[in-house]
Amino acid sequence: MTATNHGFGYEVQAECPHTGARAGLLTTPHGTAETPLFMPVGTRGTIKGLTPAQVQGAGSSVVLANTYHLHLRPGEDVVRDLGKLHGFMGWDGPILTDSGGYQVFSMADLRDLTEEGVGLKSIVDGNRIELTPESVIDIELALGADIIMAFDHCPSDPTNRTEVEDATARTTRWLQRCMDRYDERGGLAGGQALFGICQGGAFADLRQQSVEAICAHDLVGYAIGGVSVGEHKAALVDAIEMAAPLLPKGKPRYLMGVGTPEDFFEAVTRGVDMFDCVTPTRHGRMHQAFTSEGRMNLRNLRWARDDAPIDPACSCETCRGFSRGYIRHLCKAGEMLAGSLISLHNIHFFHALMARMRRAIFEGDLPGQRAFYTDVCTRRI
Repeated sequence: MTATNHGFGYEVQAECPHTGARAGLLTTPHGTAETPLFMPVGTRGTIKGLTPAQVQGAGSSVVLANTYHLHLRPGEDVVRDLGKLHGFMGWDGPILTDSGGYQVFSMADLRDLTEEGVGLKSIVDGNRIELTPESVIDIELALGADIIMAFDHCPSDPTNRTEVEDATARTTRWLQRCMDRYDERGGLAGGQALFGICQGGAFADLRQQSVEAICAHDLVGYAIGGVSVGEHKAALVDAIEMAAPLLPKGKPRYLMGVGTPEDFFEAVTRGVDMFDCVTPTRHGRMHQAFTSEGRMNLRNLRWARDDAPIDPACSCETCRGFSRGYIRHLCKAGEMLAGSLISLHNIHFFHALMARMRRAIFEGDLPGQRAFYTDVCTRRI
């Protein structure tokens, strides 16, 4: 296998005979993770409401943190001086940092975009900050994550060809600037792997151009960006179908910001390996649980005297120790523990789904698992 490139590698262990799905091992200096892989999002250096031990116990092997938000507070220098992200967070496994490129899309009303970079108004104190490909690489290197993402331009409308052409070309140019700074600062030998991001919106020719341009750089892995930005489900699937098969077979493929069980199957069957999303924790804070019986609203009166766990088929810490009735009480009383317990369960559910998908790939039965989860995740109980 693979851990020969400064501690990084990826090995495809099995491929589904019926689809483009594959199961593999992603190796980093802080450990190895099985794929398909879901990464919980710790935007500000924490998975909301959970300790690192709980997150690990729920099945997480890799977590994500946000470059933009950590730059604003407490600042990458503080994180670096307190042991970089691993020491700062108390997380000893692999970490991925996104580049802040999503903020180029999501904060359009607060930013100025030029070829040089992006000027943004800080959501913390209102001061202006500047993000460039070079400064983003500097921030990410200081944060110290195992995998760092290149700075990209995510278009606000993936169906607007003029905007997508501009964003795709700029992403290509910015990657070269990211690479130059990354290499100047020590590159892969410094123990951090740079992933490139392809854009292209809803246009097959632009997706192909972007994949070819990004993959001209020999990177540890590659990501599909510009999805999960409000487009219809069919457009999301089309973007995956356009890009994923073109990415190198021997490198990990990461679909950014996508995180429902239905989306996982659409992507995994097309060859995607890695995912991140706030879905399990955001739904947890909204008191919504994913279960093997269907989607559950724990605030509903029907659970008030129910002594069963959230999911009788689940072995997570929440389901081993607490009843639906108790958790509903916490929800109605406004107790913080409610969101924490449901988030913990949801993360475990997502990891269990990934493990079942992985086994199904080895066994050649991924379509069967897809049918089960499609039914479960569209049912409300």
